Parts: sequence; C-alpha cells; structure tokens
Amino acid sequence: MSRYTDASDEEYAPRGDDRPGLDDLAPAVELIGDALDEDDDEDDYPEDATDDDIDLVVALYREDGQPVALALGIELANDLDELITQLRRIPGDGGAVGLVSIASEFFVIVRVRGKHVQVLLSDELAATDWPIARDVADFLGSELPEDDEDAGPIGDLDILADVGIPDFELEALCDSEDDSDALLERVAKKLKFLPQYRKTVQAGFGL
Repeated sequence: MSRYTDASDEEYAPRGDDRPGLDDLAPAVELIGDALDEDDDEDDYPEDATDDDIDLVVALYREDGQPVALALGIELANDLDELITQLRRIPGDGGAVGLVSIASEFFVIVRVRGKHVQVLLSDELAATDWPIARDVADFLGSELPEDDEDAGPIGDLDILADVGIPDFELEALCDSEDDSDALLERVAKKLKFLPQYRKTVQAGFGL
C-alpha cells in the first residue's frame, strides 16, 4: 500500500456542505430588512426646524398661586420627549403647560402633571414637515393624513378644559387661519397668564 494512501484518504474524504443553509440565513435576512426599514423611517423623518422657523417655546405654571411664564430652550421645539422631560422638572403647583409655535403655521400644547401627559397638535398636516409635530403624531399613535381634507387638530382638545378653555373653544382656535403665535397668546390670555407671557415672549423670542 502506498505511503500516501492514508493521507490522501483523509485529505480528500467528503466533508459535507458547511455553507449556511436557508434556515441559518433567515435571521440575518430579517435583521437586514429591519435595518433597511429603520433607514427608510429616518429618511422620511422631517428635518429639524431652524432657529428662524421657531416662534416660541414657553412654559406656563403657577408657583404659590402666582402665574409664571418661562422661556425654554429653543431646541425643545424639535423634541417632544425632551420637552416633556423639562416640563416635568418645573415645580408648578399643578404641573406645567408647554406652548410651541412653529413658522406661524401650527402650535403644540403639552400639559404635564406628574406622570400624566396630554398633548395637542393644532394641524396634523404639520407632521409631514416638522419634527415636533411628527413626534406628537407618533406619541398619539396617529396615522399621517393622506390629504388636506382629512386634516385637523389631533390630541386632547380638553387639555385645558379644567383651567378655562373648553374643548370646543380650543378646537375653534385650531381651525383659525390666524398665525399660530397669535393664537397661543389668546390661550395665555384665557389662562390668565397674558402679562407674564407677553414679557417672556418679547424678551426671549423678540415677538
């Protein structure tokens, strides 16, 4: 017998197919698909509003019964989660109300009382173009409108009902064609924060 026989048999013996099968590849394919879906979501997400786009970001609250208006960081106009976090840190007697106006086109109202959070977006069409509006839609689990006729306010229209603005009145403000920053001034007036609100907006945002 050749002295090479054993080595050849061992070297060239069938080893089987060690390539990954379809079952092995399936999880990887799913992960790739998920990653592509995430990329699509990111590509579809609106770009941040610029400083010029942001009209105001203001918190209203009462401290020892006295009305206080506080200018918040302008970057919060692009991040609902962080806005909620900052409102929760305010030591108001009954929580805090956040007001955001973008490009005089739409407004967002956020009310935080402990763990209880309510939000209102004056025009759901804004969710296709502006990050905070998209955040509100996502927070509410609301689908984006397919056309203008289906659009309107979304969220809690009774968000301020217990402090002076019933839902039908707030809905009328959302439907108004006036600039959103002017509409929020009406909200501040109804809540009896007008002098403090005007002073804060003028000093912090030049309006």
